[in-house]
Amino acid sequence: MSRPSSRKSEHAEALQAALDGLGPLARQLNQLHTRLWYEQVHQDLTGPQFTVLSLLDLHGDLDQGTLGTLAHLDKSTAAPLLERLRRRGLLDLEKDERDRRRKIARITESGRHLVARLAPGVTDVSDQVLDVLTAEEREEFLRMLRQVTTRQQQP
Repeated sequence: MSRPSSRKSEHAEALQAALDGLGPLARQLNQLHTRLWYEQVHQDLTGPQFTVLSLLDLHGDLDQGTLGTLAHLDKSTAAPLLERLRRRGLLDLEKDERDRRRKIARITESGRHLVARLAPGVTDVSDQVLDVLTAEEREEFLRMLRQVTTRQQQP
């Protein structure tokens, strides 16, 4: 068998670095979180839907654009997500009286009860995903994730 050339070795190293990098790890973390969410939180309410309802519960009525920004949703995702929640009776959508082009989202009592009931499970899922870390490591890991994602959201 012949020795691999340095070019092949560099190629293999680059491929391995890509496989060990952020993309595959982020996908694995997302798969783990999604599986636990489905098993333990809710099978018919997604994480982004929970986020939207929680933001409305915390902040009160919000226009669709502000809500999308706070929930980190793009316009093409926000509108259908809000419509699905409206059809399920978890929020109401009304045209803004001052600006008829804007829609205002308001959580319903059903939506408020649902997020209150699910919040402990959401926290439990996060705890399970991060249970391999010490409390200090968890804080640092989440701080770094916020730092990276916040930086990427700035223009």
